[in-house]
Amino acid sequence: MGDITIDALQASMRGLAVRQRSIADNIANVETPGFVANTVDFESSLRNALAEGDSPMAVQATTTPTTDAISPNSSNVNVDKETVSLIDTDLRYQLMVQALNSKFHILRSSLGG
Repeated sequence: MGDITIDALQASMRGLAVRQRSIADNIANVETPGFVANTVDFESSLRNALAEGDSPMAVQATTTPTTDAISPNSSNVNVDKETVSLIDTDLRYQLMVQALNSKFHILRSSLGG
């Protein structure tokens, strides 16, 4: 049986990595006519899995097209919104890495190493 905290942190990092790739794809296609930006959600699935006692390792990120209007001869990518989302995602990823490192430090300390 795995550690629920480690599993939840790893699931979060996987979901955040999917979101980072999606945001990068959105920004890369800002000038692509007709391109529809995507958003990624994994938090609600992770929250539900934890609340129901299910393994967080089974949580999958869901990618959904945005409903923002497409500008004429362009895409519906809002670069400002994507930039803020990328910064937020990066900060959350760093936080998960720090939390995972802290968890491993606690485990090492408890084992006397």
